[in-house]
Amino acid sequence: MKAIKDSVHDHVPVCDLAADLLDTPELQRLRHIKQLSTVRLVYPSANHTRFEHSLGVYHLARKACSLLGVEGERALAVRAAALLHDVGHGPYGHQTEGIIERRLGRHHDEVADLLGSGRLADVLERHGLDPAEVAALVEGRGRLGQLVAGELDVDRMDYLVRDAHHTGVPYGTIDHSRLLAALQFRDDDLVLSGGNVQTAEGTLVARALMNATVYRHHVSRIAGAMLERAGERLLDATDLAAEEFARMTDDRLLAALRDCEATAEAARRLEHRDLYKRAVWAKLDAVPPEVVTADREAVRSFERDVASVAGVAPEAVLVDTPGEPSMPETSTRVVVDGEVRRLADESPLVEGLRAAGRAQWRLGVYAPEESLPEVEAAAERVLGLADR
Repeated sequence: MKAIKDSVHDHVPVCDLAADLLDTPELQRLRHIKQLSTVRLVYPSANHTRFEHSLGVYHLARKACSLLGVEGERALAVRAAALLHDVGHGPYGHQTEGIIERRLGRHHDEVADLLGSGRLADVLERHGLDPAEVAALVEGRGRLGQLVAGELDVDRMDYLVRDAHHTGVPYGTIDHSRLLAALQFRDDDLVLSGGNVQTAEGTLVARALMNATVYRHHVSRIAGAMLERAGERLLDATDLAAEEFARMTDDRLLAALRDCEATAEAARRLEHRDLYKRAVWAKLDAVPPEVVTADREAVRSFERDVASVAGVAPEAVLVDTPGEPSMPETSTRVVVDGEVRRLADESPLVEGLRAAGRAQWRLGVYAPEESLPEVEAAAERVLGLADR
């Protein structure tokens, strides 16, 4: 069995199936998609890719199957799903996910079409696996799908540790060995065994701190909003097919933005980190509920109205609302006194972390630096913001 040296997990043993999948163009493409997208404009060392993350998820899935007694073809299918779980991501990962969902009607973990034919299907079938079954596991369906996409999935176990390692922050460190050892099935639900409330709390705290300091850093949010709007304009202004857009790499998308007149300025700003600035950075209690929960069309309408009132070009205003604060990890199930219970019902930390999430929540309105005063005044008027 081959082994690949990894910066987080040391040597990762690679079975024949994984070795064959790793050689496919679909997985090799992930070498050219950064795991943390625009976060690397904040943390310069955060240049790790979705390829190495996928390898890490495969490694943890292999360990989880061994500890849970999952063997044979079932374990092989889980390992394949873990390795392929990000193959549906577009360029810049989550930053273009909304565009792809709207244009193609599919989420990044809906990979049945990608696995149903071509090289990936050939590899899976050659190793005795049903591509449709592997695709279902990627989506988190079924008993074993929870290992790949669920509240206790190996995806989260890898990216928290890996993202902390590459950004250099201490907050994402979790005891994934303890987490893996504590996994068990109760009535087909994946839960943590007794005595592991603190284990679950550690993961929850790590995720909350990484959200605040890394994933939702304002510079990354600004760059991400600029990138998403530029991607939409690129598709509207050219004959680039949405399917081709979805299969691009980071560098190919930036080149396409650079070559399109409608997006060339945005490409220059992203490439040189000449980003928009914050005209508004409003707390949750200063923002009307209808703005907090606004959908894409409403947000675009806000942007046009703010730009009109401010007297600037429509593309010079970006409204960025994260939606209502949420913390889905609090529904993690843990065995307490022999019964399966939700972490939110057992941990006094949960309410404090929810309060912290609400306190950290911000609505952003971004604009070129020279337009900030006008955009700020217009945004306060259009969005009905209270004193911040």
